[in-house]
Amino acid sequence: MFTTNVGGIDRAIRIIAGLAILSLFFLYPDASWRYFTLIGLVPLITGAVGTCPLYSMLGMSTCPAKRA
Repeated sequence: MFTTNVGGIDRAIRIIAGLAILSLFFLYPDASWRYFTLIGLVPLITGAVGTCPLYSMLGMSTCPAKRA
């Protein structure tokens, strides 16, 4: 369906960053800004799936070059 355009190191960074941001949602249950931390789902999902829609629109890729 989608081509993979997120490389291994980029995927790991996205997953770690997404989990770190989402952890704030659970660490601060009474904070008024709590729901803004749900933006952490974006890097978590793009890292888990391996496809970034923004990379696709810009024609970018962090995957290693495929050799023929």
